[in-house]
Amino acid sequence: MVTSIFKRAKGGEMIKVKLNSKYKTQMIDITERVKEEVLKKGVTHGLCTIFCGHTTASIIFFENQDPKLRRDFLASLSHIAPSDGVYTSNDSNPAAHIKAALCGQRVIMPVINGQLVLGKWQSIFFCEFDGPREDREYNIQVI
Repeated sequence: MVTSIFKRAKGGEMIKVKLNSKYKTQMIDITERVKEEVLKKGVTHGLCTIFCGHTTASIIFFENQDPKLRRDFLASLSHIAPSDGVYTSNDSNPAAHIKAALCGQRVIMPVINGQLVLGKWQSIFFCEFDGPREDREYNIQVI
């Protein structure tokens, strides 16, 4: 039974999306772009994975209505891993690596009737912890 679902699914290859960040730490809402790619693939029932291959950036689900909550989230992460903290690493930005590791590099969500299944207040965010950068990217895969 599972095999037939995957036979009907279209796509599967990774779609690479490039973006620029403007600030040292930033949350960029990528939900609409992900929705567009799901529609292009024509998958009616399946899964969508968004993956970030950077070690100083993350992909997360987060509340989408209050921009102040995003600032609070970034500030809270800075309390956990301050950029001016004392670290044993010789890396130029250990705080960014720690923040990214805590948040994770991927999210997976169901696709039902060709639509992403997200909560009412939920969006998908690319989180920058080592910006600004002109060479960021994330990958979308729909199966």
